[in-house]
Amino acid sequence: MPTFHIELFEGRSIEQKRKFVEAITRVTCETLGCEASSVDIILTDVKRENWATAGRLWSDPEPSV
Repeated sequence: MPTFHIELFEGRSIEQKRKFVEAITRVTCETLGCEASSVDIILTDVKRENWATAGRLWSDPEPSV
């Protein structure tokens, strides 16, 4: 049973999430030859203030050059 844990920035609509999980499920079933009922997807919305890349929070303003 494939299980996906996906973290993304908050703010996507329920319709965007619905389309996203439908696409992931379809491609997983096509690729792995499994039934849709065996595919689990866990979406976690993360605030930009709780995510950092290269030592910088995504909520911080862009540094001036």
